[in-house]
Amino acid sequence: QLHLVESGGGLVQPGGSLRLSCALSGLTSGSLAIGWFRQAPGNEREGVACISGRDNSTLYRSSVKGRFIISRDKSKNTVSLQMNKLTPADTGVYYCAAARPVVVTSLAPQVYEDWGQGTQVTVSS
Repeated sequence: QLHLVESGGGLVQPGGSLRLSCALSGLTSGSLAIGWFRQAPGNEREGVACISGRDNSTLYRSSVKGRFIISRDKSKNTVSLQMNKLTPADTGVYYCAAARPVVVTSLAPQVYEDWGQGTQVTVSS
């Protein structure tokens, strides 16, 4: 079973930036797609970005395209999410997750099997 730990959340003003990191442990973590999700109070969990474990291809939610960048360092077993030009709509608990082995890229939470505990991101003035 994989173990995922998020870090880097916090409070930031609108227009600011944050960088989230997801530390992975597990024998097969390097070959799996890793996704970032977020959940605001009263809302469903939604996919934000994901990166393939096969070819580093990426997929983004339309509302974050051009602002967020997902990247992967297999030597350090980490996946990062650089978030720029943040708005209050980006507020929520951010989770990283590992997908089932057959998944290349997906933003659907139901295809992800292992989840971190989440880190809070608050965008407010």
